[in-house]
Amino acid sequence: MSDRAWALLAPHLAGKAGDVGRTAGDNRLFLNAVLWIARHGAAWRALPARFGKADTQRKRCRRWAQTGVWQRLFEAVQEPDLDWVMLDSTVVRAHAQAAGSQKKAASAEALGRSRGGLTTKIHALVDALGNPLRLLLGPGQQADCQRAAELLAAAPGAGHVLADKGYDTDAVVANAEALGARVVIPSKKNRRVERVIDRNLYRDRNKVERFFSRLKQFRRLATRYDKTASSFLGMLHFVSALLWLR
Repeated sequence: MSDRAWALLAPHLAGKAGDVGRTAGDNRLFLNAVLWIARHGAAWRALPARFGKADTQRKRCRRWAQTGVWQRLFEAVQEPDLDWVMLDSTVVRAHAQAAGSQKKAASAEALGRSRGGLTTKIHALVDALGNPLRLLLGPGQQADCQRAAELLAAAPGAGHVLADKGYDTDAVVANAEALGARVVIPSKKNRRVERVIDRNLYRDRNKVERFFSRLKQFRRLATRYDKTASSFLGMLHFVSALLWLR
């Protein structure tokens, strides 16, 4: 992790010197351990010894995911450009170990069956520069429009909402207009009156695709290895926070 990224993240970390309660160990070492796991997609037991005890770092990473520390870190570094926001999703295949014994319903852990087999869908809202504002998980077969309202709740004051035809529903349009935003979503063929959109602005939607491409450079995110949705989402929030600092 670069010195700049560490300097920007450190003030928002739990257990730093001066906080009430126990002061954490080397936070920077811990973040570097999580970053190594994110990049390589390896099991925690393969963590090199220079990053500390693998089981200790694994449990801490899991605890931060469960208590929302990774999400708060992700939200703390945001400085969004809300001239327009973009909605989209991407599907990642789940490794066999992510399924586990499936004692719990797969959908409860954001796992589902689609053409790619057992998959998870990442729903994202990004700002005008392609930086992530909110991330949600769902089973792979889930329709994109079903999570639009939750995503748009993170963009009050947005000027425009860009999305593909998968989001062209009355509910999504109403949610976008409730923000005071103009809708830049191509009409489906069954629309009686075709919506006129700014085609030049719509081309900017490639930025959300580029965001997903950057995410998937991290092996741990290109394939889902985590059994629980909270652990996988925690890793997404951590990597997305780092993308903000590039």
